[in-house]
Amino acid sequence: MKLLITGGAGFLGARLARTLLAKGTLAGQPLSQVVLADQFPAPADLAADPRVAVLTGPLLDQCAGFAQAKFDGVFHLASAVSGECEADFDLGMRSNLDSTRALLDALRAAGNKPRLLFSSSVAVYGPDPAHPLPDVVTDDTFTTPQTSYGAQKLMCEYMVADYSRKGFIDGRSARLMTVSVRPGKPNGAASSFFSGILREPLAGEASVCPVDATVSHPVSSPGVTVRSLIAIFEASAEDFQGRSAMNLPALNVTVQQMLDALEAVAGPAVRARVKFQRDERIAGIVANWPKGAKALRAPRLGLQPDANFEEVIRQYIDDCKAAGLESTALKGL
Repeated sequence: MKLLITGGAGFLGARLARTLLAKGTLAGQPLSQVVLADQFPAPADLAADPRVAVLTGPLLDQCAGFAQAKFDGVFHLASAVSGECEADFDLGMRSNLDSTRALLDALRAAGNKPRLLFSSSVAVYGPDPAHPLPDVVTDDTFTTPQTSYGAQKLMCEYMVADYSRKGFIDGRSARLMTVSVRPGKPNGAASSFFSGILREPLAGEASVCPVDATVSHPVSSPGVTVRSLIAIFEASAEDFQGRSAMNLPALNVTVQQMLDALEAVAGPAVRARVKFQRDERIAGIVANWPKGAKALRAPRLGLQPDANFEEVIRQYIDDCKAAGLESTALKGL
């Protein structure tokens, strides 16, 4: 199988690539080549794998060559994130909507009906006077996004569904929950603090939480997210059950519960590194997101959320140790 991963140098894309390369197969087919397309260089370990080809540059510029490549499968993860899209409308439209259409048109031109998984977002849900947002959204909840990012993701879901209906691709969309804990530095996503209030304290650094402790949100560990993406890609059209997007499994937690879990795993001194300082811009965006989510269709594929948030934190610590990124603050945990 010749596979394309857009956003392949990013955190989730690189983790997905490593998982698939270690497995060696996808949907029962051996992986002959994995193409990682991203604006940034791929991690050294992936670039050194003889099965990996790296494309660096804006996705919109790369899509013209994808028709000749004739990929068998695509994970479309590349995206401008929520905060960026609110701050720069044109960036969001270009990076999310325009690039996705260019990718789909290239796959259509290839003529081999490749399978594509599009990573959508829980941000497609939002409050609307005509359709009040329930405390817990499901696959069937009416989508009324209240951010440009959410609107762009929803429009891309519809494009994937229609290109599939026309027989150009075998597409399916998965609505990702906020992934926590992400390694590295904070990014432009409004949800970045859901990792920052854990990652920085565990590294011995102070962190600021821009929302109230009562804020509730659906989250998922990187491990559950990647396993879910692979399972949905490998599912038959019949098992996926239609062309509408599928919610990934969610663990619904409040900020307070996240911090309580941090203290349970790492101790009160680590928890004390988190301070609250409200940011009205971030708080306003998050207020329009679901407080919780439930996956109705994903369990039929054997997918379940993380057991509890303490396990999510322990997974992050184990990942850091396995990658040789264990800080002094993490020793002994």
